[in-house]
Amino acid sequence: MAVEIKISKEKIPYKTAVNYLEKRVQEVKNGEKDDLLWILEHPLTFSAGVRSSNLDVLDKNIKLIRSKRGGKITLHNPGQKIIYFVIDLNKRKKDIRRFISFIEKSIIDFLKTINIKSRADKKNIGIWVDNKKIAAIGVRVSKWVVYHGCSININNNLSDYKKINPCGLDNKNITSIQEIKKKKLKVNEKEILEIFSKNLKLL
Repeated sequence: MAVEIKISKEKIPYKTAVNYLEKRVQEVKNGEKDDLLWILEHPLTFSAGVRSSNLDVLDKNIKLIRSKRGGKITLHNPGQKIIYFVIDLNKRKKDIRRFISFIEKSIIDFLKTINIKSRADKKNIGIWVDNKKIAAIGVRVSKWVVYHGCSININNNLSDYKKINPCGLDNKNITSIQEIKKKKLKVNEKEILEIFSKNLKLL
């Protein structure tokens, strides 16, 4: 099953990316395009998933973009890597939990390459290092085509989280690779996607 690998070096506005994903979902359903793995960064953006609550907005001045993805309110900002998917599960096992496990394993495998031990949590979806969340996951499914994806905090400004309760959590419970390593690291987008691509073949 062919998968297009897409890397965007420029920062892509959130709505632009979502419009692209939704168009790609329809193209995949129609058999016009291959599945997609896409890595990028967004400018500072606060998005609200289908389970979001305004109670999690601490700074009422922020602009909130409504999203069809799963999950609650989250933050995207420069230095955070986003991995988006458009994957047709009609050609694989129709198992959303299995797909989420694929995302979790891929993030954990990537963090392992830079000597960060992390874990998934059944009660709080995402990837955790000790008691702090380093990666968020939010997906949507349309006729067994799954899209949206995950975000990994690399070198992003964690103080932006003070404006919300991300994913319904205390904003103090968020971390990044830079915070853990005490230095700024440059990550290779291609290496991240290679890990995701390798694990995707196991689905």
